[in-house]
Amino acid sequence: MKVLHLISGGDTGGAKTHIINLLTELDKIMDVKIICFLKGDFFHDLKAKGINIEVFKQKKRYDMSIVSQLREEIEREDYDIIHCHGARANFIAMFLKTKVKGPFITTIHSDYKLDFKDNPYKNIVYTAINTISLKKFDYYIAISTNFKQMLVERGFDSNSIFTIYNGIDLETDLNYISKEKFLERYNINAKGKTIVGIAARLDLVKDHDTFIEGAYKVLQKRKDIIFLIAGDGSEKERLVSKAQDLNISEYVYFLGFIKDPYSFFNAIDINILTSVSESFPYVILEGARFKKTIISTDVGGISDLIRNGHNGFLIDVGDSEALAKNINFLLDNKSSIKILGENLYENVKDNFSSQKMALDHFKVYKKIIETRR
Repeated sequence: MKVLHLISGGDTGGAKTHIINLLTELDKIMDVKIICFLKGDFFHDLKAKGINIEVFKQKKRYDMSIVSQLREEIEREDYDIIHCHGARANFIAMFLKTKVKGPFITTIHSDYKLDFKDNPYKNIVYTAINTISLKKFDYYIAISTNFKQMLVERGFDSNSIFTIYNGIDLETDLNYISKEKFLERYNINAKGKTIVGIAARLDLVKDHDTFIEGAYKVLQKRKDIIFLIAGDGSEKERLVSKAQDLNISEYVYFLGFIKDPYSFFNAIDINILTSVSESFPYVILEGARFKKTIISTDVGGISDLIRNGHNGFLIDVGDSEALAKNINFLLDNKSSIKILGENLYENVKDNFSSQKMALDHFKVYKKIIETRR
């Protein structure tokens, strides 16, 4: 079995983690290759991991000359399945599909109607193009039951949708620096304080406003805590100003983009996610490797991972009051931070490993090939 994966190559965070985890494990049981259309950190990081990756460089987003290159690659190597990730790959696949035989599948990593929410032009143009492109695929992988239901409600055939949860590598040794060195990097003095952190790009869909408002509510009653924000994006200036206006800048640190996210997760005590929309986010799984408990909005497939009060807490979107309440509970019951974190790790170990994710993909590929025959 040979499968070719297509992705833009400008991906960071969870998307890159997903591809590394998936292809590393798939490579052990089948023949896989990934082609991306930009050469940057994504390419170099995957190459360093030993993943079979190549760049078919686009001059610009609508450069369709690479379709011929891809057709030649597919015909020469005789791939059984073409597997796409993301809007750019989906768009290219729409044209490629008319030139080569074989089934095309795409993974729905997010709510595609919200992917370009922060940019008015992209939101109108790219969302429309991606919606059209998605309709052309033969099969879909939804990374949560909620996302499969979303696709069905939007008119996609349920029989063509497979649900496979994200998984994380729990066996490979991690590269990270100590908590002390990480905090020194940013000149942060956290002595005697609990560290609450969020790792997410600074855009509207991640709703850092709720995180900052929750921090403000906690800080009105106590000062034995600091808040770390890891990520960069278009909302940074506004969010920094918001923290200043609330007079909590002394306790809220904007760290920018972090190249070694595991150093961040090792340093924090409580992991937070306040997104308006998610699928099955890696920041929870990555935190779980360090047995960090989570307080998250109840969106996407997160409730399939988090049992409220057992291995974390779930809150409604925008509910900064509930966020503050749960943080205060954990601060007043320090042993619960450790217990919930350990429970989260056990759940991830049993149900959401990268090995299981890869095996589930292999089974889907096999089923598709047998069905097409």
